[in-house]
Amino acid sequence: MVVDQKFVVKIPDGLAPEQAAPLLCAGVTVYSPLNHFGLKESGLRGAILGLGGVGHMGVKMAKAMGHHVTVISSTDKKKTEALEHLGADEYLVSSDTEAMQKAAESLDYIIDTVPAFHPLEPYLSLLRIDGKLILTGVINTPLQFLTPTVMLGESNLKFFLGFHFSMSLKLCVETGRKSIAGTFIGSMKEQEEMLAFCKEKNLTSMVEVVKMDYINTAMERLEKNDVRYRFVVDVAGSKIDTNRTI
Repeated sequence: MVVDQKFVVKIPDGLAPEQAAPLLCAGVTVYSPLNHFGLKESGLRGAILGLGGVGHMGVKMAKAMGHHVTVISSTDKKKTEALEHLGADEYLVSSDTEAMQKAAESLDYIIDTVPAFHPLEPYLSLLRIDGKLILTGVINTPLQFLTPTVMLGESNLKFFLGFHFSMSLKLCVETGRKSIAGTFIGSMKEQEEMLAFCKEKNLTSMVEVVKMDYINTAMERLEKNDVRYRFVVDVAGSKIDTNRTI
């Protein structure tokens, strides 16, 4: 195989190939926004929305940077996984209205990894002033949100929605000043930085290594979300029958 040297990165010594492979996708997808938006400093409070292949790396990287990390999911199904296995600090069920209200204006950023349509307002309300909602999921349906949710703080948003527009403008002192941004994978420079960071912090992706003849089964399991959290195909270790269609 011959590739353009511009798209080649050095894998750090000691980093197994099956670990490097998912980091070059899921790993850099979360590292890039943390790096680009200046969210690498210790002490930040962040959240990962959705706990899949990208999300679980988001938890690990944010924790390694010294952040207080909350996992947000629609059910409590992955609570034990998030808190005990991945090291998240808190777990927030988005369908729990009371818990969501208590968490209002508590986060510096949210990395949204959900690849399906979902309302943004509930998550915008969790952000502090200058907070960032960063979208990484590829969604084909237009997303919608009320502009006051990015302009106002939570308390002022309630006032805005409950009273006359002109009065609320006069009485609102706080500002939301929140941002919605999108990001897709990352640059080659960020790939190298991310690999070095993972090597330094001993970060790995949770993978299941399979042979070539398991690919069809792996695809069926992917459709059922039955993988923790990435399949890696061991091509070198597979016996390939050139007469068989896989």
